[in-house]
Amino acid sequence: MTAPWTGPPFSELISVTTTRSASGARVTVGGEVDCSTAPRLSACIESCLAAAPAELVVDLSEVTFLDSAGLHALVTAHGRAQGLGVRLRVLVATRAVLRPIQVTGLEQVLGVERVETGVGAA
Repeated sequence: MTAPWTGPPFSELISVTTTRSASGARVTVGGEVDCSTAPRLSACIESCLAAAPAELVVDLSEVTFLDSAGLHALVTAHGRAQGLGVRLRVLVATRAVLRPIQVTGLEQVLGVERVETGVGAA
């Protein structure tokens, strides 16, 4: 028997906002990035990359959980950005996000930048 989902709706598990400027684009993420929410993150990143900005910042400073689906979204974004000649910056503030990135050896690959929670970098 399967129990029905009694948690919050998936749309409430993650918040993703995008901003664009002349110098680039920024995707700001909050909440949980897992198999149910990573596709939304990927879609926002892909939308920003479609415009081929000079730089794309993915701000994960408000993310509270990151699993393999989230890591896959970041690796895919990295490859796509590299192919387009877009500089990708990944901002991380919490151990919950940094640790999975470190354990998988992706810290240098993704060019992770550590920031203070809620601060983000320009």
